[in-house]
Amino acid sequence: MNLRDLRYLVALADEKHFGKAAERCFVSQPTLSAQIRKLEEYLGVPLVERQPKRVALTETGVRIVERARRLLQEADAIVDLAKTDRDPLSGPLKVGLIPTVGPYLLPHVATRLRRDLPRLKLMLYEHQTAPLLEKLRAGELDVGILALPVPADGLETAELYDEPFALAVPAGHPLAEREHVRIEDLRGETVLLLEDGHCLRDQALEVCSRVRVQEPQDYRATSLETLRQMVAAGHGITLLPDLAAESPVGAARGLRILPFGKPAPARTIGAVWRKSTTRGAAIEAVAEVIRGQMHEEEQG
Repeated sequence: MNLRDLRYLVALADEKHFGKAAERCFVSQPTLSAQIRKLEEYLGVPLVERQPKRVALTETGVRIVERARRLLQEADAIVDLAKTDRDPLSGPLKVGLIPTVGPYLLPHVATRLRRDLPRLKLMLYEHQTAPLLEKLRAGELDVGILALPVPADGLETAELYDEPFALAVPAGHPLAEREHVRIEDLRGETVLLLEDGHCLRDQALEVCSRVRVQEPQDYRATSLETLRQMVAAGHGITLLPDLAAESPVGAARGLRILPFGKPAPARTIGAVWRKSTTRGAAIEAVAEVIRGQMHEEEQG
């Protein structure tokens, strides 16, 4: 039994298809199939149920894959540790961002990250909070950029910046000509929100819980851009994070973006990573660049 064979088995468990698993492992399908059969012979138990057009793990196979994932994660950590000891600020760093942060934060920090950390290769992935944390704990991501707080068992967190909310209303709305608004101004309004799974939905609901608002029960948006279109079309109002309000979302025709008077409702954006990570130096360096850039823009 070796790590290569365990990687083949884990790939097959994920893909549930010999051809796709082989492609993922950069080997031919017959090679992957033969190695898994050898692994089954070595262990003396079947790991895979082979049926026409369907591949499933046996009960024993499922349990072995769970342990194999942990073993492979530790093996990869050994390699990463050796690499990062040579140059901790080089190589790939897998960064996960939630959809309401990634497209709006990256234009602000990408240039500075390339300038200050030129040997670090950022691999960017977008996930909602729950799957992002799951992939982080599984070792598929090195660090997550998301709204705090989050369940932090086995994880470290660090605050990066606070992001106020703004109110988006149709251009013809009674609030549209205000210089700023208060949370109380939302009372009785129809507030459009993202679908379940987006942490921004929960944050907006928390703000709206202070006053009585209406939420359409037959509508949930999948993105901030969808919310923008619905507000511009006059179907309601919504809350936008500050960076999204400054982006082309905020410049849409038929839309007015209004700041809240102080103290404005806000959310805290932070970095999250495993306590056991070997990429601590790179993660801290990325966090410091983001924190510094956002602080400079806030002061400017």
